[in-house]
Amino acid sequence: MRSISLLLCLLPFFTIRAAFEDSAQNIQISGYMESYYSYDFGRPEKHLRPSFFYNYNRHNEFNLNLAYVKASLSKKRFRSNLALMGGTYSTYNLAQEKGFIKNIFEANIGFKISKQQKIWLDIGVMPSHIGFESAIGKDCWNLTRSILAENSPYYESGFKLNFTSKNDALNLSFLVLNGWQKIMLSKYYRKPAIGTQLNYKANKNLTFNWSTYLGNGGADSLNQKRFFNNTYAQYQITTKFQVIVGLDYGLEQKRDSNERISGLNTWFSPIIVTQYALNKTIKIATRIEYYSDPNNVIITTINHKPFQTFGYSMNIDFQISKFALFRIEARTLQSKASIFLKDKLETRSNHFVTSSISVPF
Repeated sequence: MRSISLLLCLLPFFTIRAAFEDSAQNIQISGYMESYYSYDFGRPEKHLRPSFFYNYNRHNEFNLNLAYVKASLSKKRFRSNLALMGGTYSTYNLAQEKGFIKNIFEANIGFKISKQQKIWLDIGVMPSHIGFESAIGKDCWNLTRSILAENSPYYESGFKLNFTSKNDALNLSFLVLNGWQKIMLSKYYRKPAIGTQLNYKANKNLTFNWSTYLGNGGADSLNQKRFFNNTYAQYQITTKFQVIVGLDYGLEQKRDSNERISGLNTWFSPIIVTQYALNKTIKIATRIEYYSDPNNVIITTINHKPFQTFGYSMNIDFQISKFALFRIEARTLQSKASIFLKDKLETRSNHFVTSSISVPF
């Protein structure tokens, strides 16, 4: 299985090289870079913010969250993407991956398997089919990622069969995956995971999405099954104001002291995000969220107390040039239990301010 995963990662290298030799004019080179500064008023040790954050997680230092260079090839019935990255996002979010795999942002090839219908089969490392936020900051309404986004997959590896209706209103996907945000497989690998996605544009202003995951969760060695649902709706209320309402809900098998399956653990997270455009260059976004994981299935706290946390944030975006975007955000987290640290003492709240500059090219 490990050799298959490695082949999936390497295949786009050879595909793009062969395509380049055949038709270099079809290849597009693009990239993205985002630097940031974040100040956590809890003043964490070692400049590292709470462990459930994987983006903008270095305290009181200027750093690079994500930078990548991407080569894309697209023809009528063939497409391929290869993107290599660096930054604190890859350092912390891909910590479980090994070697050069940590630097792969995308590595996939796709084939259009029907001449009449929009049906594609993509193979390799791809962006996750779960959620409305990605690792690319400029594509998200808020500067920092929500708790639910940080604790569900940003990427996945495997096979994806995708159907899009002729009017582009309906998009359906079926996926066979290596697991919950995994590229390389561990020795405990049992069976592949399954994912689905239904995305429906009811009209030009309203979109519904439902994504699922069924497969291994938690520690690979425990072989516990996880079923996860991600749902959201995005509505353009006016030309300047839009809103996203979402809900994540997950279930996972739990084991007793004798390592036997004994029921289910659950977690959930509702969220509301709004964005208002003051003009062509300034936008304001807000976020209200709640994340409940009382049994620490996804988020393990410093003292193993239940994670039941409200979050509030507001950010202002300034499009300072055609390419450069400057953002600043204030955010606070309020928990039912004392799960955060402030000056090495346990506390129920966490407050921080983050700024960033991003440049696509």
